[in-house]
Amino acid sequence: MFGKRHNPNPATTLQPHLVHGDEHAHAEPLDAEQIWTPTTARARKSVQQLLIERGQVSEEQLLQAKNVQSQTPGKSIVQILLTMNAASEAQILSALAETLNVPFEIPEKAAVNPDAFNLLAPDYIRKQLVLPLRFDDKTLVVGMADPNNVFLFDEIKRRTKRDLKMVVVTPADIARIVDALTGGASSDMQVDDIIKDMADDELQVVKETTDDVADLEKLGSESPVIRFVNYLIADAIKQSASDIHVEPKEKALKIRYRIDGVLFEAMNPPHKMHPAIVSRLKIMANLDIAERRLPQDGRIRAIMHGRKMDLRMSTLPTAAGEKVVLRILDTRSINVPLEELGFSENTLTIWKNQIDQPHGILLVTGPTGSGKTTTLYSSLRCMDGNKLNISTVEDPIEYHLNAASQVQVHEKIGMTFSAALRSLLRQDPDVVMLGEIRDSETARIAVQAALTGHLVLSTLHTNDAPSSVTRLINIGVESYLISAAVNAILAQRLVRKICPHCKEPFQASDEMREFLTLQGFESDKTFKGKGCDRCRKTGYSGRLGIYELLVLDDSLRDLVTRNPDVIQLRKLCRERGLVTLRQDGFDKVIKGLTTVDEILRVTENAM
Repeated sequence: MFGKRHNPNPATTLQPHLVHGDEHAHAEPLDAEQIWTPTTARARKSVQQLLIERGQVSEEQLLQAKNVQSQTPGKSIVQILLTMNAASEAQILSALAETLNVPFEIPEKAAVNPDAFNLLAPDYIRKQLVLPLRFDDKTLVVGMADPNNVFLFDEIKRRTKRDLKMVVVTPADIARIVDALTGGASSDMQVDDIIKDMADDELQVVKETTDDVADLEKLGSESPVIRFVNYLIADAIKQSASDIHVEPKEKALKIRYRIDGVLFEAMNPPHKMHPAIVSRLKIMANLDIAERRLPQDGRIRAIMHGRKMDLRMSTLPTAAGEKVVLRILDTRSINVPLEELGFSENTLTIWKNQIDQPHGILLVTGPTGSGKTTTLYSSLRCMDGNKLNISTVEDPIEYHLNAASQVQVHEKIGMTFSAALRSLLRQDPDVVMLGEIRDSETARIAVQAALTGHLVLSTLHTNDAPSSVTRLINIGVESYLISAAVNAILAQRLVRKICPHCKEPFQASDEMREFLTLQGFESDKTFKGKGCDRCRKTGYSGRLGIYELLVLDDSLRDLVTRNPDVIQLRKLCRERGLVTLRQDGFDKVIKGLTTVDEILRVTENAM
């Protein structure tokens, strides 16, 4: 939308100059110097500087836009800020107008002079984004969405044969005024004029076919598309992203990475590339490129610098086109020892003791993306696969364990969690890992397995450890069976770590210190990340876990058999010394590993 002006002298700025109309038929043609006169001026602030000073764009957003620009040749920072919705058109154009010393206006219909407006055709106004507003004496005041377009300024002058004065207006305001003054018609041509010469049989309706499949396959196999998709995946892996989002909009294409649990905009390729990108990804995942009306799931296997990578792909039809999300499954990220996950020394000792038990149920709870799978896999690696028969039931199998027999769930053919678990129990297992306890049948079989001498590890989706007991009761497991079978419940979250490269002491406010004191932590000094290029100006780099471990002793087992409500159970657990998620998080804040804001963000729903 915004072109670049040629300015041979960097110490000058281009000012709009009033140009007189052609009063004589044989007048000399005007050159650019008569339209725009360079005048020496003090160094003006850039659009980016003004937006930051006005508080309309943050430094983090500006850095992100520059990163996107480096990946998207041909787009200006201003265009990218607009695409990111970091600032509105009005805010950006207002700042641009100030840098050019041109007025910025928000026109109203009543203030537009009809005689001035009628000097240009509505279609021309819409296409060129230029709006005649009024007369200032004999000078025509014209609103332009691109104040840098010298040639358009000259063309308007020649069309209107008037002296011109420029103001800056937004494209949205131009469209609003044109609609208001023309009744929404985009053309002076009437419907009758369009159809009068059209015969009845001139248009024939043809049934939609899939003949364009070959074209899509060709698009997805062209070398530039292959290189772009390869770069996209490699760049995401390089930045330690866990997910890639390819999101089509009405007139734009947005690609975002999820890094440390937060989405960042990575690049904005041309919108016309969307079909080719999606087709290429579908070819790589062996999906049907002709099917664009239904969601599809697939898997892409790749090798980068000798590392085997699996990408789980999901497509979803939207109004603007197919959205694609790629989950990056990096074996290196799952091969993390328990000691490096963020456990406190006491919690780690207790958990290791629990996974050494011969039988019982160990539950890991938390929302999606809280690191439950990593904890379970790390726990299984602590076991001796040579002496134990370890089996898993997963949907899907995300990572491969050499020491375990892994079973994939296929619900469409009847291979459900409960069916797979029932078969596994006839395979003489010592340890069974269930991807998730989803229903009462699976829960009952897991309980029976634990009571008959097997160690069962599984996950639940609950906010904290005590609520897992009531969750099992609610899905139909008798309280006395839960009391007898469950050994321990581990609730967890993932929080972002302070970036070690820009870490600095931070003096907490009086309100924050009072809050920490109420939580049982007294410290005058905390830490935060200032923000640097290595952490994308966020102040965070990497993640670690915060944990809440509930071990059922005789007193708690007795309470569980009485079917307690979650509030009563949670209160008793705290009285007996349960370290909650928030308490464990604040302990890591005092150690300088993370921030109070991050702990409050991830424990908002945890009591």
